[in-house]
Amino acid sequence: MPASTIRSISITVSDDDVAGAAAAVPRRSRAGRRKAARGLGQRAVRLVARWWPVLLLLPAVALLLFEASRLRASPAPTPPVSNLGRLDPTTRLIHGVREPCLKLLGPKSLANLVFPEVTRLDSVVKKIIYKSDDDDYDTYHSEANSSYLLQHAEATRFNLFTGFQTLLEREDSFKVNGTVNVHCGFYSDNGGFKISDEDKSYMRACKVVVSTCAFGGGDDLYQPIGMANSSIERVCYVAFWDEVTLATQEAEGKVIGDNGMIGRWRIIVVKGLPFVDQRLNGKIPKMLTHRLFPEARYSIWVDSKYQFRRDPIGVLEGLLWRTNSTFAISEHGARSNIYDEGKAIVQKHKATPEEVEVQLTQYRQDGMPDEKRLHGLKALAEASVIVRELNPGTNHFMCAWFNEVVRFTSRDQLSFPYVLWRLNMPGMSMFPVCTRRDLVNALGHTRKVKPLTQSNSDSSTA
Repeated sequence: MPASTIRSISITVSDDDVAGAAAAVPRRSRAGRRKAARGLGQRAVRLVARWWPVLLLLPAVALLLFEASRLRASPAPTPPVSNLGRLDPTTRLIHGVREPCLKLLGPKSLANLVFPEVTRLDSVVKKIIYKSDDDDYDTYHSEANSSYLLQHAEATRFNLFTGFQTLLEREDSFKVNGTVNVHCGFYSDNGGFKISDEDKSYMRACKVVVSTCAFGGGDDLYQPIGMANSSIERVCYVAFWDEVTLATQEAEGKVIGDNGMIGRWRIIVVKGLPFVDQRLNGKIPKMLTHRLFPEARYSIWVDSKYQFRRDPIGVLEGLLWRTNSTFAISEHGARSNIYDEGKAIVQKHKATPEEVEVQLTQYRQDGMPDEKRLHGLKALAEASVIVRELNPGTNHFMCAWFNEVVRFTSRDQLSFPYVLWRLNMPGMSMFPVCTRRDLVNALGHTRKVKPLTQSNSDSSTA
């Protein structure tokens, strides 16, 4: 066919065919897009279902990296500075003015300070006699009473060290006369608490003593600070240890020198502790200082968990001589009532409910009032620091207090108000807790918590 002919052929296309073709193309395009979108969504869902733990972890990792970068950029914290060798001022507000808790004399005044020759208080008690097995114990107590005494001793921890105080003797011990005859430990040579002759000789030479103790392993021994040079030669620092504490401290590198000292402390190693309860053993040097230091005139007791931080002669002047007192002890900082204290002791598991109930029942029967103040003083004391003149009146008070903790619970805060009520001893001074904190520094020493048992309810003194 000739080319001219081919070029002249025309194809007729109607308008309907053009519109239909144009309409068909968009429909196919939209359907494909919808199908592709559905496929993409399904794949996304499958990916999320498969990797969702990783997706959750990524923000946490990012946060950790961010915090790590901040820590690297921040300066290292300054380590806490020990204050064992630093005297920190302790103050309180008085009439809107902040003053030191205890105003002590300066070094020059302390150097020239002369001890009072005799007590300026006229105590009723002039002489105290300590009961012992030399008093013909078998004759004094009838055979009919012997079985009762043994049962009573078993229930109250009386033994050959304490003597077997009956209820009648207990009542007599609270009678204030010119001469009093009381149980006061060291009842028998077979009672225990043995001290070497060399240590006894050292203790007899002490006129002023600062003492502490640690039995059954006990607390660390903190060196005293803050004493004036003039006081160093006039004061004995004595720490009582048992053989368990000695071995524990030696294992930690704290070895007693040839002079019997560790730093300023003379270490007295006691053998044959009379009680199973170590807390009760700790009451012997705490309350019976006058029996251990027969020639001493003044004593300061400080619990082993504290560091003593003031001059002892200055403390005697500030708490005894300045106030015309013979006995100083800090007030209780939390409570004022003996029965509230009993509840707190039980709640803190420091004694069993049965022990506390027996003691408080006896005190109620004796007429112990439910008072916050006794003889003008706060009823409760916090007995970690005790400052006293060693005279017949204060010795009588401490003997009666010691017998109460033997008879009932070892929590001496519970028996103190009772003895204070029964023996209205002149010269009693109770200073605020702020002053106690000024004398000693709580070092945050953590004791091991042990189950409450008769054998060891507290491994160190309380």
